[in-house]
Amino acid sequence: MIGITDLSTLLASLEPVLVDGEFVYATVPPEKMHDYLALKPIGLFFEKEGLTLILPRGAAEKAELASSAPLRCITMMVHSSLEAVGMTAAMAAALTKEGVSANVVAAYYHDHIFVPAADAERAVAALWALSAAAG
Repeated sequence: MIGITDLSTLLASLEPVLVDGEFVYATVPPEKMHDYLALKPIGLFFEKEGLTLILPRGAAEKAELASSAPLRCITMMVHSSLEAVGMTAAMAAALTKEGVSANVVAAYYHDHIFVPAADAERAVAALWALSAAAG
């Protein structure tokens, strides 16, 4: 299934959903990746400074990992193409107007935005408003 590339269609179809639970970002040595897979990270990214994990807050706490402040994940249910232009910018602009920090992760089918836990409801409302304005 090929994702949507048309920006107007994407924005009108965002359908942001707040994922249950809180998540954090943590970093570990890349050579120890296998030691941390049991924590069930929902995302990983290799950087020269280390391996970044995005994982449930409780898992990071149990493993006593230093981590970011708690975040909530908002998933856009629209199937966006990895080649779509402007969706991330439009979402970031909507959240910027609300003063909400956004960490976007694009996966094959959907885009996910991690926002500070305290701002999650406001962020979801801003994204629904963006979608309504585009529709």
